[in-house]
Amino acid sequence: MGRGCRHLSAVLRSEEMIQDPTAASRPAEQNKNSHDEANTSRAVNQSEDELGIASSRKSVRQRKRPHEGFENVQSKGAKAGRSSASRAGGRRGKRRHAEAVTLFDVLSMGRSAMQAVIGDWIEAYGTRRDSSLLDLISFFIQCCGCKGVVTAEMCEGKEDRDVMSKMVEELDEVAGLQYKKFLAFPWILTVTWPTDIDSAEYPLTQPGPYGRWFHSEFCDFVAALVAQCQRGVMFDGYLMNSLICLLAELSDSCVRAFRHTCTLAAVKLLSSLVAVALSLSGAIENSHELHRVQKTKTTRRRSPLKQQRIQGKITELREKRAEVETMMDVVFKGIFLKRYRDVLPEIRSLCMEELGLWMKLYGSAFLNDSCLKYVGWMMHDKVPDVRLRCVLGLQALYGDPALLPKLDLFTSRFKDRMVSMTLDKDSEVAVQTMKLLLLVSKTSDGALSDEDYRRLLRLVYSSQRPLAAAAGELLFARLLNTEAPAPDTKINEEEARERQTSARLRALLHFHQESELRSHVAYLVDSLWDGGGALLKDWPTLTSILLQEPSSRSPGLTRAEQVVLVEILVASVRQASEGPALAGRSGAKKVMSAREKRSQLDDCTKLTEHLLVVLPDLLAKFSGSCDTVASLMKIPQYFLPECPEADTPQAASRLMAEMGAALDRPAGPALLEAAARTYLSLCGGGAPWRSVARTARDSLVRRWVDNLTALLGDSLQGESPRFPADEERTADISATLKKLSAFHNCHDLLEWNLFGLLSPLLSAESGEGGAPPEVLLQVLQCLSYCMLWSLSTSSGTLNSREKAESQRLQLRLFCERSNRCLSHPDHSVQQQAFVGVCDVLTAHAHQLQRWDPSSFGPLLYTPGPRLQRALVTFVGAHVFVGADCGGQSADSEAGRPEELHRRRNLLAAFCKLIVHGVLEMSAAAEVFAYYLKYNDDYGDIIKETMYRTRQMDKLGSAHTLGLCLQQLFLRLRGEQGSGGGAHPGVQTFTGIKELARRSALTFGDLVKFRECVVVVHRNGIEFVFQEFSPTPDAPTPPYLSYLTILSEFSSKLLKPDKKIVFAYLQKHTAERVTDLQEECWQPLAYYRASLLAAAGAEDAASHASSERSPHRPGHSPSSGQKRKGNKSSGPFSPVDSEVSKGQKSSFSPSHKDADPSSGRAEPPARRLDFEGSVLGEDTVDVEL
Repeated sequence: MGRGCRHLSAVLRSEEMIQDPTAASRPAEQNKNSHDEANTSRAVNQSEDELGIASSRKSVRQRKRPHEGFENVQSKGAKAGRSSASRAGGRRGKRRHAEAVTLFDVLSMGRSAMQAVIGDWIEAYGTRRDSSLLDLISFFIQCCGCKGVVTAEMCEGKEDRDVMSKMVEELDEVAGLQYKKFLAFPWILTVTWPTDIDSAEYPLTQPGPYGRWFHSEFCDFVAALVAQCQRGVMFDGYLMNSLICLLAELSDSCVRAFRHTCTLAAVKLLSSLVAVALSLSGAIENSHELHRVQKTKTTRRRSPLKQQRIQGKITELREKRAEVETMMDVVFKGIFLKRYRDVLPEIRSLCMEELGLWMKLYGSAFLNDSCLKYVGWMMHDKVPDVRLRCVLGLQALYGDPALLPKLDLFTSRFKDRMVSMTLDKDSEVAVQTMKLLLLVSKTSDGALSDEDYRRLLRLVYSSQRPLAAAAGELLFARLLNTEAPAPDTKINEEEARERQTSARLRALLHFHQESELRSHVAYLVDSLWDGGGALLKDWPTLTSILLQEPSSRSPGLTRAEQVVLVEILVASVRQASEGPALAGRSGAKKVMSAREKRSQLDDCTKLTEHLLVVLPDLLAKFSGSCDTVASLMKIPQYFLPECPEADTPQAASRLMAEMGAALDRPAGPALLEAAARTYLSLCGGGAPWRSVARTARDSLVRRWVDNLTALLGDSLQGESPRFPADEERTADISATLKKLSAFHNCHDLLEWNLFGLLSPLLSAESGEGGAPPEVLLQVLQCLSYCMLWSLSTSSGTLNSREKAESQRLQLRLFCERSNRCLSHPDHSVQQQAFVGVCDVLTAHAHQLQRWDPSSFGPLLYTPGPRLQRALVTFVGAHVFVGADCGGQSADSEAGRPEELHRRRNLLAAFCKLIVHGVLEMSAAAEVFAYYLKYNDDYGDIIKETMYRTRQMDKLGSAHTLGLCLQQLFLRLRGEQGSGGGAHPGVQTFTGIKELARRSALTFGDLVKFRECVVVVHRNGIEFVFQEFSPTPDAPTPPYLSYLTILSEFSSKLLKPDKKIVFAYLQKHTAERVTDLQEECWQPLAYYRASLLAAAGAEDAASHASSERSPHRPGHSPSSGQKRKGNKSSGPFSPVDSEVSKGQKSSFSPSHKDADPSSGRAEPPARRLDFEGSVLGEDTVDVEL
């Protein structure tokens, strides 16, 4: 067989698989070499009955599922080597009603039918070997997707020198057939198929469930064939040799379908041979056991004949196993070693997948360094699926302790590659590699170095949760899974468990401190949740460690360790309550199962029962640390109201008292925000502690308001209010305002009338007698919250006109006084005033939109022109600034993201005013002007604003875009005229032109935005030629070069609209242009050329000169334009014969006022009345 395989050198060249079946067979008269081949080989051409193309047999459609063109023949199918009903007379009657099917048809009949037909084929093989083998060969050809006819002829000898001359590829152009001969020793096979069918698809590559089904059924067929042949015909020296030669030849083909399908068959064949070898090895072991039993018997009971029989059976089984191993070696070396690095990634994947299975099941033959090196090499493959198959195969090997001694050399050689694959760009490969390294660390202590562990354990902070969870399992197994101390009679079991938990927590704290990522405790807890959740959910031990005092036996935790442990406690509480939903981390499960929901409910119950009692003690102990108290203050937000412990009012009252005491002390912004959110959570819903929490909150707010009123006193009353200048009082006022602002952000505090109390602070001048910036900042923030709560709750409070007028008066007062703060010297005050005004005006617009017109509603407030100008100026001065200008100092690299985020918020707040109609749409021109210059920072916001404004008003948005370009042009002209230095708001002419081009690209649908583009052109023409009269000193308009910018929009004009715009241009230039050939009129010539670019060659030629030659009568520039229908397809009607003859155009000059340079006038039949409407059923009115 080895010599036969070496003689297989025929290769398929460039065949393509086809879709439709054909019943055509190769005619005998077309074979030109038949008389030569008769001398060296005997023809064994299959008849139609043997190839399965007989059309007279019954249909088997009722017994098989339909396939879209994957049958070998178009008729119903034939028997597999003739059914056993035609070979056994006694079985003929029993199977008289059975339908004959081919081996390819068996794939659709299920496993039971597959085994029965394979059994019939084996019986037929015993009587008619050649025809049955050809049936099997035809089956593999069909599975490759080839629908042609397969014939075969026998090669007489392996050393036949004329074999290569018979390997031909012929094309019969008359018959439309292609023939291909190739060698599958001892057969020379010929495949015939139509040449007009060209497709690269074959069953294994079919999308959807059919491709997966065929893959499974095809593999099952190969496995069933080998399993049923192992009892006899496998070892006849003919079947397996021919089959392996066939698969070796086709798997080495350049045709993808042959190569892919037959490689799959070959590796599955080898896997089945491995199963046969394993069964033979088991039989040998059983026989050896029987032989040992016979030898241990006494001489009287011992049977020498039986011993000889057992020994003979052992010898026979060993010979069969050796023969099977020889087959495996031939397949491995002849097929696998050529295909494991195939150009097709699917072939490489299945080779690596099966190699891992072979090494796992039959390690004596495959688990060696010679085979392991292929896995190591393919871990560098560029396709993720190939790398994934290698890693999964290694997981199976490292998971078996018996195989570990054979993996030492592989581990030392490819360990670095496995460690680097944890950073693979494919997330699944990285996750599975981390799991593989977890197995390596468990089974081989010295395989990974400390540096390797350091690199791997840092992945607990990865943005991919599956990878972080796998790294968390490694962290828990490496550092945190310490053994319990030896039993000591002096300590009980509970104390021993607490010591073990304490040791694990100390190791975790040490790891977190060494990682130098102090602000990512929540991500560390999330990573450890799957593997070490029991440790993190041991809240009694966590709190006891935090509450214990240092002693001689236990030194306790340091202050830094206590802070980290508090953060771990808070993060574990959040994780148990909300699940793995962290910002910036993807890959978490979005839908929880019923079991997970029950576990989450139990965890919430346990944490509420314990922490509701213990949390006051923790707040009291850490009262000196504001940050620690702020973290602990978040815990009640995750309490479960249905907890039985919640019914005890003493625990809730004690918690409220400690929270109030923490707020009475100096508090930072984090503590105030956490406290406000916690009170909001406790005061809402139907929890038993709701009344206690509301009472405590109202008491705090009342005390703060009374304190603020006493501090302010009567200094702000009268016509000229003055802020008290005492520094101590100023600090107290600022601290109280911070508390009120933080709570007013979450709670409705309108009943305390903070607006009336604080609004006089904005009346005082910023100089002497005015409030300092830190106070003004809190006042503006608190007043904006007052207005937002007033607008959001107005549906239940505005029931009379007096209240509506009072609300509008407050709104106007707030906006006017905030407008004064926009010019404050302090930048933080300016920004807070700007954000407050934008938020309040946006909320007012939303209030008007959602109000029910049938009921009494709010009164409209429109900001004045002064406030609108101030807002636009603020955006230009604080948002669109460089890195080194406009701010307090140059942005450092560390502070740039925060600064950019702040500016984006300012721009988004301003754009909301435009989108909601609060500001005039022309205010967006200042924003559109920086679309190109600041595209990286604000491009998404500006583009979304363009989109929203076009949804509101297409023509208004077009006017704004034109205004934007005109303002930029005027700034550039002014800068050039003044001769000063470069200004940040001034862009170059090339930049303005590029902005126009990029803006034109936003008009995607030419028909939808037809009017918009025309409006841009009209405004541009009017901008250039308005109020222009030529003089000897100024023969051209001062803004004539703007037409070069305007020409960027010409490509977005439809052909009819180009003529319309051109006529409008003629109207403005008819009596003002003397000669376009002069250099000063080049922008106009360029613009005219852009309008005439697509108007047709005849029109372009007629307008290229100075238009001194008249046109033929009755001929217009639009006469060559083709019409697609009887109606206009857009808002403009094309200039053609459909326009009414009675219309007259006010867009272009009339007969009397015609352009003298044109030498002709438009015929009346071609004119449009643009002051009215364009005729046509599908047109709209356009003002130009």
